[in-house]
Amino acid sequence: MNTYLVGGAVRDRMLGQPSTERDWLVTGITGDALVGLGFKPVGRDFRVFLHPQTKEEYALPRGAGIDGNERALVEQDLRLRDLTINAIAIAADGEIIDPLFGLQDIEARMLRHTPGFGQDPIRILRLARLAARLADSGFRIAPETLALSRQMAADQALADFRPERVWREIDKALGEPRPWLFFEQLRNLGALNTVLPELDRLFGVPQPEKHHPEIDTGVHSLLSLERACELSSDPRVRLAALLHDVGKGTTPREQWPRHIGHEIRGARLIDALGRRLRMPKRYLELAVFTARFHTDFHRAWELKSATLLKKLTSLDALRRPERMELVLLACEADLTGRPGYEQAPYPQAEFFRRVLHAICEVRGEDETRPDEDGEQTGQRIARARIKQIDAARRQWTSVER
Repeated sequence: MNTYLVGGAVRDRMLGQPSTERDWLVTGITGDALVGLGFKPVGRDFRVFLHPQTKEEYALPRGAGIDGNERALVEQDLRLRDLTINAIAIAADGEIIDPLFGLQDIEARMLRHTPGFGQDPIRILRLARLAARLADSGFRIAPETLALSRQMAADQALADFRPERVWREIDKALGEPRPWLFFEQLRNLGALNTVLPELDRLFGVPQPEKHHPEIDTGVHSLLSLERACELSSDPRVRLAALLHDVGKGTTPREQWPRHIGHEIRGARLIDALGRRLRMPKRYLELAVFTARFHTDFHRAWELKSATLLKKLTSLDALRRPERMELVLLACEADLTGRPGYEQAPYPQAEFFRRVLHAICEVRGEDETRPDEDGEQTGQRIARARIKQIDAARRQWTSVER
């Protein structure tokens, strides 16, 4: 068995950047033989195997029709990868194999497609993700690669792909340092309207300039994501901040720039979006709650105590206070995702923490009466909690004054 380091690990080494994972190309061995050595096959065609100790990926050469020529096998595999800068291999003896001049493209800071790029349209998302990651290093998409990607997107090449693969790329992008660039690139490549039409339709939808100096809802959504990245590394918070206003994309034009009821519409859209992409429940729930409650959280002190209790109960904040904290982060990102508001305080977060603390001081067992049924007890507990919220509100108001 001969092994070659390939893919992103080679690219990162050439750029002098750290790499989190290594991928290997192997020749001179069959898949059955790899299994016999303890490697675990993954995927449908069993051409990729996980090392029994390191769990790194070892792949057999892609393509067919070449037998016995080691160098030709390696070069054929490299030609079928996504981008030239990822189509470089390093042999065990240190030899660099670069049939598509990927080293030149690294030097020129160019993202250029390989002959095999079009075989897998998901590579459009990978291109967008890599463009976002390497933007600070000066990389740009080659004009011919941009044209090809746009043509593939226009031909609906992404329309019928397994949702799990699309979501996997989105999830990875949310973990990048600058994920808003990923979504900008998807739009630039003409793919956002297929991958996330709910987000794409926000561009060009106006909002009241008094509250949104940026006016455009799509621009605001990306700014909110940018602020979320400063507040949290949690991809759930980032996604919730990005999607919180998707309901505005369904507001009738005659109602612009107002968007009455966009919160509930947005929650429903996100629920459908999450099911379409088979998004994990922990992501979906947080995004739905943020869309549904962000306006209420912004005007916290305007809400009646009973309403505050109802909102926090719907959020299940008494049992899951960490969920409320994540929603608050997404809401803060919404507020600060506007020009001139980047450093604005968000006292609503502390207010809700005090309200939740007040609610939690009421213990159900202390309010139970032997002569009451469950409904009566529930009403008694609710009244006691509302009373506690009233007290917390008065205390907050006196401190603020």
